[in-house]
Amino acid sequence: MITVSCIIPAHNEALRIEKVLDAVRNHPLLFEIIVVDDGSADNTTEIAQAKGVRVVTLARNKGKSYAVAEGIAAATGSHVLMLDADLVGLTYDDITALIQPVVEYRADVTISLRRNSPWIWRVIDLDYISGERVFARDLVSARLDEIRSLAHFGLEVWINRLWITEQLRVQVVRWEAVISPYKASKMGWLRGLKADALMMRDIFRTISLPESVKQIISLKRKCQSQP
Repeated sequence: MITVSCIIPAHNEALRIEKVLDAVRNHPLLFEIIVVDDGSADNTTEIAQAKGVRVVTLARNKGKSYAVAEGIAAATGSHVLMLDADLVGLTYDDITALIQPVVEYRADVTISLRRNSPWIWRVIDLDYISGERVFARDLVSARLDEIRSLAHFGLEVWINRLWITEQLRVQVVRWEAVISPYKASKMGWLRGLKADALMMRDIFRTISLPESVKQIISLKRKCQSQP
């Protein structure tokens, strides 16, 4: 039987994480919810605890890849739902839509396509660096040290490489009302642009630009049609 552990890495997300947790709490397709507080300086941990979910607290900020690895290490479900802590407009039905194709064996893995994904990803119907995904925990559970050593935002493309190697069936799930806030809106323009540049640096420290193009082509070939 498939059981899904929801893992939410969070760094200073006290202003946003509560609504994300409201969308996943008591969801019948979720076996457990684990928030990994990645060295927050605000009250992210307290808000998550008040919602009754399990919290893993890191003493200092280690980055998304490390935080997700700690969440996977703590998880006990057969599958993992990775979920960003800052999503806006996320609903119970969005969670269902992302999990159901895997639970019903129509796909091996799923990946979200948000309303404000870059236009090119919406044109090709694939955001290959989306942070919201469902996949089998066994796919990565023996490689947590490798994940911990990744660049902070190298995780998604590293996961893509595994999916392609394992020839998994991929389904893209459109989240038409969900957005991921731009870094500039959270940090201000200057800091936001710097954060975006650092994210791209991390991605291309993990894979080369030619490999990123190959990933997009390979994932598109493996995509199942969304009902």
